[in-house]
Amino acid sequence: MLRTPMLHKGLSLAGALALALSLSAVPFVEAEAQTQSGKKWVVPRTPDGHPDFQGNWTNETQTPLERLTGGGLTLTEEQATALERRLELVAEYRDRPTDPNAPPPSVGGDERLSPPGEKTFVERIAEAAGGAVGGYNGFWLDPGNKVIRIDGVPRSSIIIDPPNGRIPPLTPAGQKRIAELTALRRQFGQYDHPELASLSDRCLTSFGSNAGPPMLPNYFYNNNYTIVQTRDHVMIMTEMIHDARIVKLNAKKHIPSQIRLWFGDSIGHWEGDTLVIETTNMHPTQLAQAGGLSPYRGASENFKVIERLTRTGPDTLLYRFTVEDPDTFTAPFTGELPFHRIDEQIHEYACHEGNYALPGILAGARAAEAQAAAEKK
Repeated sequence: MLRTPMLHKGLSLAGALALALSLSAVPFVEAEAQTQSGKKWVVPRTPDGHPDFQGNWTNETQTPLERLTGGGLTLTEEQATALERRLELVAEYRDRPTDPNAPPPSVGGDERLSPPGEKTFVERIAEAAGGAVGGYNGFWLDPGNKVIRIDGVPRSSIIIDPPNGRIPPLTPAGQKRIAELTALRRQFGQYDHPELASLSDRCLTSFGSNAGPPMLPNYFYNNNYTIVQTRDHVMIMTEMIHDARIVKLNAKKHIPSQIRLWFGDSIGHWEGDTLVIETTNMHPTQLAQAGGLSPYRGASENFKVIERLTRTGPDTLLYRFTVEDPDTFTAPFTGELPFHRIDEQIHEYACHEGNYALPGILAGARAAEAQAAAEKK
C-alpha cells in the first residue's frame, strides 16, 4: 500500500489550507523571546489580543495512548533514556543498505523491521501493519523518537486520568453496542464491499484519531498540523488525509443533533489564554471504530470531547482533552501531550488506497473466492 507522505516529500497543499490562509485576517505578531537575550518569553498575540497558535506543529511521540504496564504517570529519566536509545538502534537498523545478494525471504515472509532485543510499543504497531510479509519499510516510518515530557518529566502514557492511564471499561450499553457491531461485521468478509474496508484504507480518516477529536498521534508518520486563526474561527489542518477542522469561536449552540459530521461540530471560546473547544455530533462510522489506537470504542451519539490548547513556550502547545460519554464509558477520561513547533512546510498527503488500490483489492478478493470455489468442485 503506497502513500505519499509527509514533510519534504509530495506536492504543495492546495484546497483547505490555501483557502484558510488566504482568508486569514490575523497576521503573526512577534513576541519578546527568551533565549540568548535573557528576556522572559511572552506569549505572542494576535491583533485581537488572543494567544497566537498559528504555524506548523507536530504531536509525534513514542509514548502510548494507554499505559502498558503497572506503575505511575511518570517514567524515571533512566527508563526514558533507555527507550529513546532503543529507538535510535531501530532507526539505524532500518537505515542499513539493502544487500543486493541477499536470498529471497522465506515463504510467508519474515520480519526485518527491528534489531534483536525487546520491542517497543511502536515497533509492534509497525509490524502489525504488515505482519511477516511486511508493510512499510523504515524509509516510510516517522513516528517520532522521544517520549512525552511535561515540565521536563517523562510520561508513561498520554492518558492521565483515570490514574491507571487506561481508557475506562465499557458500560453494559457500550458492551452491547460493541457486540452488535462485531456480530454485524462477522456476516461479511473484510473485502466483500468497499464500505467494509477501514476508514484509513478508504482514505477517509487517518489511522486511529489524528484529526480527532481528540487529536492523537498515529505512531506511523505525518503527525503534523497547521493552525490558522481569524477573529471568528480557528482552522486545524491535519497532514494525514489533509483533513481540516473548523472551530467556530463563540457560537451559541451546536448544529442539530441529527446532522453528523466527520470530526464533529466544534465550538470554541477563550478562557484566559487557553482555547477551549467542545465537539459533539460526530459521524457514527467514525465513532464505531474500536481498534487499539482508537479512543472511540464504538461510542454513542452522545460522545463529547472538551479540548484545551495553551501556548506554554515559543515552540510548545500543551494539548489536553477530556472524553465524556456516559452511554459508553464508566467514567470520563483525560489525556495530555505537547505539540511542538516545526519550521518546515507541510505537503499534500496523497492517499492511494482509496483512490486507486481499493478496486484492485476487491477484485483480488473476488478472484480468491472464485479460485476457492473451483477447488471445492
